[in-house]
Amino acid sequence: MKKENRKAAQQRRAQERKKQKQQKKLKKIAGWAGGIAVAVLLLLLVIFGDRLFSSGASSDDASADSSSVSAGSQTSSTDSLGYSTDTALTVEDGDTVNIDYVGSVDGVEFDGGNTNGAGTDLTIGSGRYIDDFEEQLIGAHPGDTVNVNVTFPEDYGNEELNGQDALFVVTVNGIYDK
Repeated sequence: MKKENRKAAQQRRAQERKKQKQQKKLKKIAGWAGGIAVAVLLLLLVIFGDRLFSSGASSDDASADSSSVSAGSQTSSTDSLGYSTDTALTVEDGDTVNIDYVGSVDGVEFDGGNTNGAGTDLTIGSGRYIDDFEEQLIGAHPGDTVNVNVTFPEDYGNEELNGQDALFVVTVNGIYDK
């Protein structure tokens, strides 16, 4: 009878280990899902935050901001969204540009710091981006990639980014007509 009890105990322990392993996997998946949800929300905030928090936008800004960008190559110097990809143009203060960027701190990309190729519109000098992000794009041309160095404010609201130096690799997709 001892053998039977021992075998039953071993089976119960094996079932318990299997159950714990499954619970650990579920927790891991739930953690990833939560992280992805936060990343998506931060991305949406980065993309649409200027529309949510800006007030008194001009009609030119509103029409430029209401456009969405599709990935792919442009076949002419002005695409269907109204921005020019003419490389002879230069970004100036007050221009509205369409950009893509990837942000990193100490070489590691952070959540919400990437447009994922979707593009976003930015009016240079609007102050919607941190530090002197916008000013560092002045002088660039459509198609240029610019390294933008910024420091997040101490009270940015994200513990991982508060006070951190960051690098954004920014691609200027085009400049909107004035």
